[in-house]
Amino acid sequence: MNYFINVIWAEKGNAKSSAFSSLCRKFVVNLPAENEKSMETRTTQFATLAIGATARHMGISPTELHNRLKRYDLVRKLLFDCYDTLHTESIEGVVWNVTEALRVREEKEAAK
Repeated sequence: MNYFINVIWAEKGNAKSSAFSSLCRKFVVNLPAENEKSMETRTTQFATLAIGATARHMGISPTELHNRLKRYDLVRKLLFDCYDTLHTESIEGVVWNVTEALRVREEKEAAK
């Protein structure tokens, strides 16, 4: 997979000009497959941690929680698709997000 990276650097002008000039180049970088695999590994490890911690908080087994999350496609939509945001939060914040997302989905289904 190709990734476009904008590299911008600036240099002070020469003695004739004190203007600040900046140059921009666009590179196409081919990242090796290992990087893609390691991202997949990181998201999977994060999802496992989030499910385990949330299950412990709720007093249920991780398998039961996984099945409940899977019923609403929250494993993918919440844990994998929102990895960039969620992995920066504390574990308590992740547990709260998972618990609330599941509660809202289950309440909507019960109201039908």
